[in-house]
Amino acid sequence: MATYECDVCGMSVNATCGKCDAPLENGSITLDNGKDVQISQCPNGHGKIKSPMCCGKDMTCQAA
Repeated sequence: MATYECDVCGMSVNATCGKCDAPLENGSITLDNGKDVQISQCPNGHGKIKSPMCCGKDMTCQAA
């Protein structure tokens, strides 16, 4: 399971898919402008979300 942690305050979060309860996996997508964005995605194809935010910044993935 991917664990996201805030570099500012140290809070961490894990997430699971609401449809199948599978642990979300860390990933990334490349936007049309070439910028990479960190995401969390369901390993069973139920979708993906942008990585969580804390303290006004994207949280970073510490483990997958």
